[in-house]
Amino acid sequence: MTMAQALFYLMAFIALASALFVAASKSLVRSVFMFFVTLMALAGLYVLALADFIAITQIVIYIGGILVLILFAFMLSGRETLANLQQQDNRFISIGKLPALLLAVVFFMVMINILFKTDVNHLLWLSKAIAHKNVFSPSDATVSNIGINLMTRYLLPFEAMSILLMMALIGAAHLSRKEKKA
Repeated sequence: MTMAQALFYLMAFIALASALFVAASKSLVRSVFMFFVTLMALAGLYVLALADFIAITQIVIYIGGILVLILFAFMLSGRETLANLQQQDNRFISIGKLPALLLAVVFFMVMINILFKTDVNHLLWLSKAIAHKNVFSPSDATVSNIGINLMTRYLLPFEAMSILLMMALIGAAHLSRKEKKA
C-alpha cells in the first residue's frame, strides 16, 4: 500500500465516521463541530485527487462561510427553539423514518456491490487515458487560469454573487433579531 492510498483510506474513514456522528448525534453543538471535521476530510480527499482549487474552495466557502453561518444561526436562535428541538422524538428507528432508512440501505447495498465488482486498477477509461498520455499532473497552471478568468472575464458575475450573498447574510441577521414586546 502506497502512502497516497493510506492517506485516502484515512481521510475517507474520517469523513465517513464524522458524517455518521453528525447524523446520529443529539447535540447540535457537537454535530456542527463534527461537520467541520467532515468538511476538512473532504478537502483532504480533494487534495489527494489533485483538485487543489476545489479543496481551497471547500475550505473557504463551506468551512469559512456555510459552517460559520450555521454557527451564527445556532447562537442566534432562542432557547425556546432549541428546547423544542431537543424535546422532539429522537428515536433512530421509527415507522415515520422507515422509507428513508430503506432507501439508505438500498443505496448502501448498491455502493457495496459496485465497490466489490469494480477492478479499480484496470478501468478501461483509465487505461485509455494513460495510453494517449492524457494524464492530469499536479501543477499550479490550473489555479492561476481560474484566478485570471475570475478577475478578468467573469468579474461581473463574481461580484454579483458576492453582493447577493451579502444581501442574504443581512436578511438572515435581520430575521434573527428579536422583536421587543411593547
